[in-house]
Amino acid sequence: MGWMAFLMFLCVIIVLMAGYPVAFTLGGMALIFSVIGIMTDTFDPIMNMMPQRLFGIMTNQTLVAVPLFVFMGVMLERTRIAEELLETMGLLFGRMRGGLAISVTLVGMLLAASTGIVGATVVTMGLLSLPTMLRRGYAPSIACGTICASGTLGQIIPPSIILILLGDVLSAAYQQAQLKMGVFSVDTVSVGDLFIGAIIPGLILVGMYLLYLLFAAWRNPQGMPAAVDEEHEMPSDLGMRVIKVLLPPLLLILAVLGSIIGGLATPTEAASVGAMGGIILAWVHGQLSWSRMREVVTTTTKISSMVFMIFIGASLFSLAFRGFGGDEAVHQVLSQLPGGVVGAMIVVMLVMFLLGFVLDFIEITFVVIPIVGPVLLMMGLDPVWLGIMIAINLQTSFLTPPFGFSLFYLRGVAPEEVATRDIYRGVMPFITIQLLVLGLLAMWPGLVTWLPGIVYSH
Repeated sequence: MGWMAFLMFLCVIIVLMAGYPVAFTLGGMALIFSVIGIMTDTFDPIMNMMPQRLFGIMTNQTLVAVPLFVFMGVMLERTRIAEELLETMGLLFGRMRGGLAISVTLVGMLLAASTGIVGATVVTMGLLSLPTMLRRGYAPSIACGTICASGTLGQIIPPSIILILLGDVLSAAYQQAQLKMGVFSVDTVSVGDLFIGAIIPGLILVGMYLLYLLFAAWRNPQGMPAAVDEEHEMPSDLGMRVIKVLLPPLLLILAVLGSIIGGLATPTEAASVGAMGGIILAWVHGQLSWSRMREVVTTTTKISSMVFMIFIGASLFSLAFRGFGGDEAVHQVLSQLPGGVVGAMIVVMLVMFLLGFVLDFIEITFVVIPIVGPVLLMMGLDPVWLGIMIAINLQTSFLTPPFGFSLFYLRGVAPEEVATRDIYRGVMPFITIQLLVLGLLAMWPGLVTWLPGIVYSH
């Protein structure tokens, strides 16, 4: 029966690559193969669990955070907050070689922590900062690489949409793994665990980006000139402008993450704080109106509907996969790989990395992780560490030529004089940094697990 499960998985990948909608591909293939399995007597009648699965999605409190964080991100995307941040930070680091690239990275980090939407961040940064960097004399490759890398920080820096979805899927996989091992008093993993576990790796990633940019500015001063000449007089109120521009998004980030870390709110409750904070920021920037609110709500509804339709289709797919015995087949394959748990982890990460070229992170989260997650967790891996490794791995594949999604986002808004090879060449150092961080987390899992252990030990 296991070969039918792998055949179904292969057909799903092929149909997705052909451009068919994700949710209907997952659900449709599951139903088609289920019918074939029933007719050939190779299918366990497991589909009667589907109503229970759908009811579980409808009543899942964690998933309420998705539309709330999407609302916050879309609201902030529609304000001038990114433009003001770039302008002010550019002045702050204007006399430093590479200062504009450093400003773009820091603003990308703040936008990632404020919106959590990768595509929106890359497009916004590309439209606002790329023409300025090129006009100031930056090498196209450095400018494009910086924008792509800083834009993808939304994958790992909380509150990230991928961490919310990963948290829910990994929680189910962790409970399933424990039940298979005979542990009936199961532990849980929450979205808050992943948020807290991602803080140190995210800061390490940003720090290594900044170190690379400083090194690149030292090695290639002509390609990363200072944005402001020494003779140019800095604004006398620069300090107040920095405080005025930085304070609102920082307060929003602290309100969302601080309420989770401090135990004052669940991620879902913190998401409502973030959504309200986005409305307040839009009002402060004079961008709040009924037409703007209607536009934001409509966009949020479309994005959230897409996510939940994929979730429903993925539930059908995972049930059909289990009905064909696919979970047992995957367990046998991974457990028989040379190297034990290390070999299994390397193979899974490599497969996810390659799938990241052709599938979005939502598709990989809902399709692949329910299959391999329980097996890896039964091998003794920490669920929080596994979630962060997957998030950074997918972030790396989003940057990798020739199919990285972030490269496509930037190519769509970059001027014609910027060659595609400049984008590809520019991201290579940042891909190296990503792989280095993955290696650090693999060698020292405590970089992920230490902070959640400290927070939840009290």
